[in-house]
Amino acid sequence: MSNETMEGTFPYRYTAELANAIEAKWQDRWEAEGTFNAPNPVGELADGKDELLPESYFLLDMFPYPSGKGLHVGHPLGYIATDTVARYQRMQGKNVLYTMGFDAFGLPAEQFAVQTGRHPRATTEENIATMRKQLRRIGLSHEARRSFATTDIEYVKWTQWIFLQIFNSWYDPQAAGRMPGSKGRARHIDELIAGYADGSIALPDGRKWDELSAQEQRDAVDSRRLAYIDYAPVNWCPGLGTVLANEEVTNEGRSERGNFPVFKRKLRQWMMRITEYSDRLAADLDLVNWPDKVRSMQRNWIGKSFGANVQFTAHGRSKDTQLTVFTTRPDTLFGATFMVVSPEHPLLAAENIPQEWPAGTREAWKDGAATPREAVAAYQAQAMRKSDADRADTTKEKTGVFTGIYADNPVNGKLTPVFTADYVMMSYGTGAIMAVPAHDQRDFDFAKKFDLDIIATMKPAEGFTWETAWVEDGEIINSENSEISLNGLTKESGKAKITQWLSERGLGESTITYRLRDWLFSRQRYWGEPFPVVYDAQGNVHALPESMLPVNLPDTPDYSPRAFDPDDATSSPEPPLGRLQDWVNVELDLGEGPKVYQRDTNTMPNWAGSCWYELRYLDPNHDAAFCAPENEAYWMGPKEGKACGGADLYVGGVEHAVLHLLYARFWHKVLFDLGFVSSCEPFHELFNQGYVQAYAYTDARGQYVPADEVEEVPAADGSGEVTYMWQGEPVDREYGKMGKSLKNIVTPDEMCAEYGADTFRVYEMSMGPLDISRPWETRAVVGSQRFLQRLWRNLIDEKTGALIVTEDALDLQTAKILARTIHDVSADYAAMRVNTAIAKMIVLNNHLTGQKVPREAAEALVKMVAPVAPHLAEELWEKLGHQQSLAHAPFPQVKDPSLLVDDTVTCVVQVCGKVRDRLEVAPNISESELTDLALASEKVQQYLNGDPRKVVVRAPKLINIVP
Repeated sequence: MSNETMEGTFPYRYTAELANAIEAKWQDRWEAEGTFNAPNPVGELADGKDELLPESYFLLDMFPYPSGKGLHVGHPLGYIATDTVARYQRMQGKNVLYTMGFDAFGLPAEQFAVQTGRHPRATTEENIATMRKQLRRIGLSHEARRSFATTDIEYVKWTQWIFLQIFNSWYDPQAAGRMPGSKGRARHIDELIAGYADGSIALPDGRKWDELSAQEQRDAVDSRRLAYIDYAPVNWCPGLGTVLANEEVTNEGRSERGNFPVFKRKLRQWMMRITEYSDRLAADLDLVNWPDKVRSMQRNWIGKSFGANVQFTAHGRSKDTQLTVFTTRPDTLFGATFMVVSPEHPLLAAENIPQEWPAGTREAWKDGAATPREAVAAYQAQAMRKSDADRADTTKEKTGVFTGIYADNPVNGKLTPVFTADYVMMSYGTGAIMAVPAHDQRDFDFAKKFDLDIIATMKPAEGFTWETAWVEDGEIINSENSEISLNGLTKESGKAKITQWLSERGLGESTITYRLRDWLFSRQRYWGEPFPVVYDAQGNVHALPESMLPVNLPDTPDYSPRAFDPDDATSSPEPPLGRLQDWVNVELDLGEGPKVYQRDTNTMPNWAGSCWYELRYLDPNHDAAFCAPENEAYWMGPKEGKACGGADLYVGGVEHAVLHLLYARFWHKVLFDLGFVSSCEPFHELFNQGYVQAYAYTDARGQYVPADEVEEVPAADGSGEVTYMWQGEPVDREYGKMGKSLKNIVTPDEMCAEYGADTFRVYEMSMGPLDISRPWETRAVVGSQRFLQRLWRNLIDEKTGALIVTEDALDLQTAKILARTIHDVSADYAAMRVNTAIAKMIVLNNHLTGQKVPREAAEALVKMVAPVAPHLAEELWEKLGHQQSLAHAPFPQVKDPSLLVDDTVTCVVQVCGKVRDRLEVAPNISESELTDLALASEKVQQYLNGDPRKVVVRAPKLINIVP
């Protein structure tokens, strides 16, 4: 029977057309009635409610960038998940804050403006409008009143205001913290000035405050600010005409956008003193509910290391220099056979490098250069072209050259050759290391390549052949001089003894160092937040008063930086704002009468806006502060199970595990220290969703072909092998991300049009566990559609549209299945196991098929379906006779706990004959129900790649799945 005949015979059949009509109806009604509005305790969004508000629940997705390409089906995975949680929590009686804003500054919009001549604001706002339309179409329950973009003028104002709070603060490590028993916090800069003036805080040089000139006083204060100006190395990309963040540079030292060469430059930049918070950023990870993987990534990025600074004496061309190295293993000093300094190390100034190779220099050390100066200069130029990530890559062969300099080892006086190599960073420790090749694999590889000595200071296991470094612990050997012996000691006791010996002789000291470096906060771009500061004629920086905020970007017909040769390593950045002299030079009265000042021509990075957006969601229209304290305390303040406060749930990709989260935590902690927020962490619980990936296909030329036109052709011999064909020719299949260039994009708009938003939502949520990546398979969407069609058909007469549920009482079997489903689905929603919740609802729905459905079962099932298929649920709820939206209806509860007590049997679930899971199921479970449960198992999902080819069921005790 054709679709036309079916739809003609059954005019109320749940088709895509009917689904689209239902979805449009409920999206309009939700918007008109403000269904998802969440009242605040005070202010404009309090909605006139004076009664005590219910328990709050604040969840959010990571800030999306409004790309002009729009969404593909992979993007909404996390959004649908958070929407499901938001809807479930509303049905738990909570006041749920759930909205979406846009991280709208940044390089892509600016580059598009350069290419097209259109203002970045115009294209950005068009992209936001498109994205809002797409998100609305899939039924996300965002509160529209709280949505904004980082480019909104009022938001820019408060971003600039927060910058000024950081600029006007310093970190006092001795002050009592705001958390009980904690130490160290940010304080207002006026307290530092007062401390300098009354002598309670010592000046670095020991002088008294009134002995300093006005400029010296200013410099002393500026040197302690949390936001300060310094000359810092940056990633300069002539091809793009801008400085790039580290994350915008590939491992090959090229720009992620455009693939242009990137060079290191030193520029006058704004910096954030995030390093003052290193210990707190690491320690407070114990206070939040985050994945262990993300905690480890952040701790590794912070990189706290205990060790010693050791003084070597380097013999340069004309003078001796103290060369300080940081080592975590001072117990191995006697085994240091060479040293390595970063290519940027000051020791490598031209006047320090010998003009000729020292006598006895090995050929392997010279890299073919005639002189040390020539070798070092060439190597420095080579290192300048590499990204930090490329330099730190442990899988790549180590490079380096001898500097012509030797240094004295302080424990044995031996002359130690000093190399320069790009795997040593100035940003870690002191930019210089002592190399002990016997006990460090990286040093071992370097020593082998350059024919350097290898001296063991740790006794290896018997039979060890020294084909690799010995990196395990053991008894210390070969480590003594006339004053001290470490021989026979363990690593820890040896470290303590040698560190004390070095300290007593002024040759070293115990120290702690961090991999984390202060945050580079300037960009040489147009499309970003202007800095709310000006400079006087002497170059001193002045913070603008709050009354002068916001500082708006000037309009300009030219967003492009000056054109540069992409390979010109000698060029330097010129910010586009620097050309707008009418804006740069401004006459202001900052308390000393009208004067001409200069604005900063750099802009803030787009990280600035994404550092605090969760706080503005709480009170987006407040004009006297970024957020009323009462509203912040209600939504984010500490409460039971959340001692440090923060948003209840934050969902986003693991690619933001370090930088965004670290920066946001830093800003939040400064605001906490200064008393602006009651929560000491911005995000209490973090969940990293997986990715929706897709197959792409290439022809014999290696060109991508449209994935939706490829056909699967099974082998004629019945072996199960498949050939992929496009236009009669075989093509190769690969698996990975979606992309227009790969010709495998599927958009949510297409899916909603063809199947309906609810079917799309159910399919995305049923594909597997949320934290696991999964392949997109459009043909499998029909399974989710059939579930919703069956649910509709169980309650609605497809010929008349009438409700067909009964008022009969539940039979015992149905009551038991319903109770178990309510219990399990509630637990699954709460734990974000949406795929297994859907599987259990399918089992209940299948049980109800073929019988007259009692109202009690119908209403409970509709409520359970509501978080994941909200439009259909709302329509069915209305047909069940309810006037109010289902959005705030109470989630079903198990009325009789005895119904949960049931005899079960253990079903063994196999994949290709191997046991992968065991399920407790009812003895009379059907084959279809058992199949649904087995396929939803998280342990089974990781072995599947789309729909299985075959399922063998021996209900209730065995099921075997063949992928």
